[in-house]
Amino acid sequence: MFITFEGIEGSGKSTQAKLLKEFLELKGQTVTLTREPGWGAMGKLIRRMLLEERIMELDPMAELCLFCADRAQHVKDFILPKLKQGEIVICDRFYDSTIVYQGYARRLDLSLVKKLAKASALDVDPGLTFLLNIPVRKGLSRLQQRDEKTKLDEEPIDFHERVRQGYMLIAKNDPTRVKILNAAKDISVLQDEIRSMVLGALNVA
Repeated sequence: MFITFEGIEGSGKSTQAKLLKEFLELKGQTVTLTREPGWGAMGKLIRRMLLEERIMELDPMAELCLFCADRAQHVKDFILPKLKQGEIVICDRFYDSTIVYQGYARRLDLSLVKKLAKASALDVDPGLTFLLNIPVRKGLSRLQQRDEKTKLDEEPIDFHERVRQGYMLIAKNDPTRVKILNAAKDISVLQDEIRSMVLGALNVA
C-alpha cells in the first residue's frame, strides 16, 4: 500500500508520517518512510537547489521540472521496488504537492503541471492520502520552532493561502483517496484518526 501525507508548511505531516510508520511496524507490517524532494544522491542535490540554495533564483518552470525529475527517479529506484516487495510505503509529499505549489501557488499552467506531476509518478498513485489542514498563519507560526527554514517556508502569506486552497480543491475532487484532517488537533488525537483509517484500509485489527 502506498500512503502519502500532504499539507502546508507547519501542518505536522512529517511528524504524523513518522508516528504512523512506528505504529504499523508494531503491528508487524514492513514499512518504509520516505520524502520528496530528497531521496537518493540526485534527490539530495535537487533538494538543495530547490529549498536551500538562496543565491539561486529558479524560474518556476525550472522548479517544476526539478521536482518532477526527483519524483521520477525516486519512484523508479525506490518506491516501486518497495511496493513490488509488498511493503507499505509512506511518503512525505508526492505529486499533489507539485500540483498545488507549482500549479496553484506559482500559477503555472495548471493543465501542464498536472500532466507533468502525474507523468513523473510513472503510473504509481497513492492508495490513501492524508491532507493535514490547518490555517496558514497557525501553520507558519509553528515554523518559528524550527532551527532551519526552507525557501518555501519564507514565501509570503498569499502564496501559502493558494497552496492551502489548491489542496482543498484536490480533496474535493478526489474524496475517496484524499482524507482531510484537522491538523490543529492534538498530535495523539490526530494520529489515532490516521491509524483507524489505515487499519481499515489494510483490513487489519
